[in-house]
Amino acid sequence: MKPTVAELLILGWGNESRGDDALGPRCLEAVRAALPLAALEKVDFLDDYQLQVEFALDLVGRKQVLFIDASVECGPPFEIRQIQAQRDSSFSSHALSPQALLQVFVDMYGTAPPPSTVLAIRGTHFELGEPMSAHAESNLIAAKDWALNWIVSNIKGSEAA
Repeated sequence: MKPTVAELLILGWGNESRGDDALGPRCLEAVRAALPLAALEKVDFLDDYQLQVEFALDLVGRKQVLFIDASVECGPPFEIRQIQAQRDSSFSSHALSPQALLQVFVDMYGTAPPPSTVLAIRGTHFELGEPMSAHAESNLIAAKDWALNWIVSNIKGSEAA
């Protein structure tokens, strides 16, 4: 029986109509499609055009969170970084950074958010109406494989505890 809240949450965001900006949602979907049913029961997936303050509610009860997005600033094929709650310039805008979303969680609940990781996938072409670039497609495959390993290691880690 699946618990009310899965221990892992994967958030992928981006605009499917803007070429490589679709890397977040496309990676999330590729990961979901590749996971066996037993693992799917331990993971929740959430995708949108951008992070919203309301997503802080989705962090409650999680053991780990993975944020997936396209990036022009990281090296190919992708970069991984652990993040902490932090106010930044996105905090008051219509879109949030993952760190600002974690800060919303802290402000709402007065406790530390779940441990969180960003998977930033290298993209280069973000024009409206353009398809995803061949480089981004290649980076997506590598990122999907890393994310699958992240899920498996976090599920095994929680079973050992």
